[in-house]
Amino acid sequence: MEHISGHTCGFEAVRVRSVERGRPLRWLAAGWQDLQAASLSSLAYGILFALGGYAIFMFAWYRPYLFTAMVSGFFLVGPFLAIGLYQISRRLERGEGASLADSILAWRENPQSIGLFGFLLAFILISWERLSAILFALFFHGGDLPSLEILASRLFSPEYLGFVAAYLLFGAVLAVAVFAISAVSIPLMLDRKVDTATAVVTSVRVCARNVPAMALWAALIVALVGIGLLTLFIGLIVTMPLVGHATWHAYKDLVDTD
Repeated sequence: MEHISGHTCGFEAVRVRSVERGRPLRWLAAGWQDLQAASLSSLAYGILFALGGYAIFMFAWYRPYLFTAMVSGFFLVGPFLAIGLYQISRRLERGEGASLADSILAWRENPQSIGLFGFLLAFILISWERLSAILFALFFHGGDLPSLEILASRLFSPEYLGFVAAYLLFGAVLAVAVFAISAVSIPLMLDRKVDTATAVVTSVRVCARNVPAMALWAALIVALVGIGLLTLFIGLIVTMPLVGHATWHAYKDLVDTD
């Protein structure tokens, strides 16, 4: 049985639900149905994600700190970039047409709040890029940084274990924080037109109330995006739209929209 709780801390009251641990698998199944129902529009987004991945790869090949920061940044800004996919799922759920043009303009549903959240994610991404540069400089003693190819061949040698541990620790803490504030934020702002603070607080409450389910959901997202990256970004054409559509269904399951 699902339990609903209210929120009264000065923000608009938004009730959140508790779901069972395995519910993320249903979100993926529903997301897959949306992808099939609007395949052309969905795969267009996937192609854009893949092209973005290639652009990052080519630009940052000789800037390893920038490459790692931007790849991890893929996870940080993904919820914002997928807003069009949420709009497609939203319209399909209503039995309306889901065009690519309409999805691209989805931000106009709540421009101020969505824009502010976008700036927040951009600030976090820029901060992470700077922190990444500092970590690389510290562990390489300010010298010339190796290319990505050379770094990859040395990464797990004893000399670099401290760097790897520190980098993964900082990255993991940041990833958890961003996941908590963005799990349902943008779908909520799109659907209910709430302010940014309400959306962020609601997203954190959702994660706190559903730790097992959200931990599984986060692991599935990492796995699907990881598959996309390991297939030289080709897999992103499918996995990113799948995650985007599934996120909409996660929002509808976790937030009381009645």
